[in-house]
Amino acid sequence: MPSRSTRAYLALVYCFFFAILDLVVLISVELAGVKHENFKTCDQSGFCKRNRAYADKATASGSSGFSPYNLAPETVVVKSGQLTGVVLKSLEGGSDTVRLPLTISFLESGVARVTLDEEKRQKGEIELRHGSPARKERYNGAQDWAIVGGLNVDKKVTGRTGKEETIVQYGPSNKFKAVVKHAPFSIDFLRDDETQIKLNAKGWLSMEHWRPKIDREPKEGEATPPEPIEDESTWWEESFGGNTDTKPKGPESIGLDITFPGYEHVYGVPEHAGPLSLKETRGGSGAYDQPYRLYNSDVFEYEMDTPMTLYGAIPLMQAHRKDSTVAVFWLNAAETWIDVVKAKTSSNPLSLGIGGTTDTQTHWFSESGLLDVFVFLGPTPKDILQPYSELTGYSQLPQHFALGYHQCRWNYVTDEDVKDVDRKFDKHKIPYDVIWLDIEYTEGKKYFTWDKDNFPNPLGMQKQLESHGRKLVVIIDPHIKNEGNYPVVDSLKSQNLGINNKENSIFEGWCWPGSSYWVDAFNPSALAWWKSLFAYANFPGTTPSTFLWNDMNEPSVFNGPETTMPKDNLHHGNWEHRDVHNINGLTFVNATYEALLARDGPKHPRRPFVLTRSFYAGSQRMGAMWTGDNLADWSHLEASIPMLLSQNIAGFSFSGADVGGFFGNPSKELLTRWFQAGAFYPFFRGHAHIDSRRREPYLAGSPYVEPITQALRLRYSLLPAWYTAFHTAATTGEPVMRPMWYVHPSDETSFPLDDQFYVGDTGLLVKPVLKEGAETVDIYLPSSPETPYYDYFTYATYPAQGKTVHLDAPLTGHTPVLMRGGHILPRKDRPRRSSALMKWDPYTLVVALDNHFSAHGTLYVDDGETFDYQRGAYIHRRFRIAPVDPRTPETGPVRLESVEETGMDTKEAKAFLKTMKGVRVEKIIVIGAPGSWGEKTDVTVKEEGVKEERKVEMRWKKGQGKQANWAVVRDPGVEIARGWVVEF
Repeated sequence: MPSRSTRAYLALVYCFFFAILDLVVLISVELAGVKHENFKTCDQSGFCKRNRAYADKATASGSSGFSPYNLAPETVVVKSGQLTGVVLKSLEGGSDTVRLPLTISFLESGVARVTLDEEKRQKGEIELRHGSPARKERYNGAQDWAIVGGLNVDKKVTGRTGKEETIVQYGPSNKFKAVVKHAPFSIDFLRDDETQIKLNAKGWLSMEHWRPKIDREPKEGEATPPEPIEDESTWWEESFGGNTDTKPKGPESIGLDITFPGYEHVYGVPEHAGPLSLKETRGGSGAYDQPYRLYNSDVFEYEMDTPMTLYGAIPLMQAHRKDSTVAVFWLNAAETWIDVVKAKTSSNPLSLGIGGTTDTQTHWFSESGLLDVFVFLGPTPKDILQPYSELTGYSQLPQHFALGYHQCRWNYVTDEDVKDVDRKFDKHKIPYDVIWLDIEYTEGKKYFTWDKDNFPNPLGMQKQLESHGRKLVVIIDPHIKNEGNYPVVDSLKSQNLGINNKENSIFEGWCWPGSSYWVDAFNPSALAWWKSLFAYANFPGTTPSTFLWNDMNEPSVFNGPETTMPKDNLHHGNWEHRDVHNINGLTFVNATYEALLARDGPKHPRRPFVLTRSFYAGSQRMGAMWTGDNLADWSHLEASIPMLLSQNIAGFSFSGADVGGFFGNPSKELLTRWFQAGAFYPFFRGHAHIDSRRREPYLAGSPYVEPITQALRLRYSLLPAWYTAFHTAATTGEPVMRPMWYVHPSDETSFPLDDQFYVGDTGLLVKPVLKEGAETVDIYLPSSPETPYYDYFTYATYPAQGKTVHLDAPLTGHTPVLMRGGHILPRKDRPRRSSALMKWDPYTLVVALDNHFSAHGTLYVDDGETFDYQRGAYIHRRFRIAPVDPRTPETGPVRLESVEETGMDTKEAKAFLKTMKGVRVEKIIVIGAPGSWGEKTDVTVKEEGVKEERKVEMRWKKGQGKQANWAVVRDPGVEIARGWVVEF
C-alpha cells in the first residue's frame, strides 16, 4: 500500500483547504525507516509490563509455591470427552478467592483444548467505568471467526481423579496423557509417557480478575483508604501517542507459561521480520530485548531481525527436536506478547553442558479475552498442520491464474497506461497474468468509483486484458471517505454499519481519503451491505475478471494510537476493539470473499481472489497475503524467505513478498535476484511505491531482462507442480513452501536453516541468491544415501551426505534449484503469454530416480476457476516408477505408470474429463537412467481403453563428468486423464 509520501499529503491538504495541516505534520513520514516512537515497547504496554513483573516475582519466589491458582478437586468431572472444574484464585492479603471455570476438551483429532474463564465477568456481575456500554464478559467470539471445524470431542477418553491430580488418557491408541495437578494448578501433556508440553510449570499463570477502582483521595470526613497491596499504576487509564485508553473493564489480561522440555527450536507465531527459529527474548546470546508482539499494525519500512509486531498474527507455535514436533495454538484476538527463553540443563554437573538438553520456556500474555489454548502432540509436522487446518480451515485452492505473475505499482495512472504495459509484456514475450490498480484509480479515493478522467473506459481496458486471459485486481480498503454526495458513506451512516467510538457514536478517523469511517465487518448487516456493493450493477466498470486487494485492514488509522484504532472503540455486539483487534483484518477479508462469491450468483460461483495485508488464524481460507511495505534492500530480500516459511508452517501457504521491494529503487542486480527468488514464492507479485522508478521486467535491459524472463518462464513451466502443491495444502494442510526441518525431521543441522526450502512434495530444493555480488551459493544436503540430488537445469549429480555443496549461480543464469531423487515432477514446456493460454498444452514428466531406480509424484488438474472440483470435476493422478523385479533394478525392466489417486463418479466429473480428452504427455525425461538403457531404443506403452500396446522411441544420453545419465521419451501418446504404463 502507498506510504505516507509528501505527494499524498499535499493532495490531502488541498482537498481539505489546509484545515488539517496539523494532522498532516503529525502523520507525515519521511522515508527513513520505521518510527519506533509510534509503537509501544513492553514497558509502555501496561499488561505486558505487569505480566513480565509477575513472572519475575514468581521466579524469585520459587515457582513451586508461588502460584495462587488451585483446581478444586471436588469440582472435577471427566465426562463425554471433557474435563470440567473450577480453578480458585487466592487473592493477596485476604481469604477471598476468584472462581475461574475450567474446561479441557479432548478432540477426536487428538488435540486437547484448555479454556479458562472468569465466572464473575461471565455472569455479568461487574460494573463498567465511565458508563461504558461495552460488554462485560471476556471476549469469547474468536472461535466464531477462526474455527470452522474439528471440535468434536472424543467421548471414549478415560480419566481418574485423585487427591493431588487428575489423569486423562486420550488420543490415538490412548498414547496421549494429560496430567492435571490440582495445587498449584498445572498440566503436563505426555506422549508415550514422555512429557512434551507443560502449562504453568513455572507458576506464571495470571488471570486479572475484575475489581472496582478505589478512589485513593479521601472525601471530607472519611478515613484515608488503605494503600493498595498491588501496583495499580497501569490498571486503569493508559495514554500513548496522544490517546487515552479509558479501559472501562479495568485490568483483564491473561498470562501463562508454556514449556517445551527437550525442545531447543521453536517456530511460527508470524508475522515478524526475523529468523525462522525463534530467538530468545530475555537473556541468552543474541537475544532480543523485547517479547515477540502480535498486534496487527501498519508498520512501513519495517526493520530486520526484530520481534516487533507487523501486519498479521497467527498465534501458532511449533517446537521441534529430532523426530518429534509438538505445538500450541493460543486462540485470542487481543494484543499478545510472547517471551522465549531457552534453558540448558545437564544431568551431569561436571559435563559443562555437553550432552545436556534444552527446554524452551515461553510466556504468553494477552490484554483481554479467555485463556484458550490448543495443544498438539504430533509427533510429525503433518500431525500438527492437519488437525490445525481442520480447526482453522485449509488454505484456499486458488484460481489457477493467481499462481502466475502479478504486476503492480502505486499507481498505473490511466487505463491507457495499463494497456500499454500489457502490450509491452507481450512485445518482450514475458508472461504475466494479473495487473493491479492501487488507490489512484478511484475518484478522490472513494471506493466503488473510477476516476473519470484517467480511467474513462475500464471495461475497454479489461477487454484487452481478457483477450489474453489476463485479470485485473483493484484495491478496496475498509475506510470509507466521509464526503457529501457519496452514496456508499451515506448508506454506511444511515444503517449504522460503521465501527463506533467509546460513546457508541460512529468513529471518525483519518486515512488515505482524509476523514473516514470504518466498516464493521463483525456486523451481519454490514456483511450483507458489503456484498451488495460488489454487484456489477453497483460497481460499474468491473467484470468477472476483476478481483480484489484489501489493504490497511489492521485497521490502519493515521491519527490513531500506534497508527490504529483506539482500543475502547466498539464493534457489533458492543465488544471493545481491544478484544477483537487481531481478528479485524480477517473479518474484512471474509466480507470481501463473500461479496465476490455473491457477485457471480449461486448457479455459477467462481473462486474469489482476495489479497490481504492483515490476517489471523483462518485467513488462509479466503485468499493470499503479502509481507507488506518492504524495502528495495538486500536485507529485505533475505528476510522474505524465513518470513514466508513462517507463514507456510502456520497454515497460510498462499503468501508472498513484494518483488523488488516496495520502497526505494533496487539496483538491477537486486531486481534480477529478487525475480529469481520470487519465482518460488507461493504468491508472486512485483510492486513499487509511487515515487519509485518504473521497474516492469522489460525495462531492466540487457543483461538483466534475460534472466528475469527466464525466471518468469520457469515459474510458468512449473505451474502444474505449483497447482498440485496448492491442492495438497488445501486438502492436507501441508505447506507449499517447506523448511528443511519439515522435510528432514531427523537432521539436526537442518533445524535452524531458513535460506533454502522445498516446493511442496515436488522434491525441488531451492536456494536463492540473497547476497549482493554473490555468484555462488552453498546448499546443505541432508544425509540420505538412497536419494541423490540433481541440478534441475544440468542434471549434475550431488550425493546426499549431510554436507554443504557449492553451486555456481551467475546473475545471468538460473536460481539454484536441485531435484531430490525419488520424485516425479509435472510441468509444461511451451511458453505462453498467460496461464490461461496454457490450459490445453501437453505435459512433460521429469522423473528423478533414486538409487533404487524408483520415484513417485502426483498431478492435480481441475478447471482452475470454479468449485466444480468439489463435485468430482478434476484429475488426480499418481505417477510411480520402479523396477519390475527389485532383484535386478539396473538391468531388468523398469515400469512407469499413471494411476488414479482419487476420483468421483459424477456428471461434473464426466463432463470435465470430456473437456480434457486429448490433453497428453508429450515428453518423459528420466534423470539417473541406468547405463543398461544405453542399449535400448524404444519403450513399450500400454494405455487404458486402448487394446494394443505400442513401441515409442527412447533416446538415452550418457552424462558427462558429474552429470547423470538421462533418457527422453518423446510423444508417448498417453492422455493425462487416463491410466497407462510405460515400460523401459
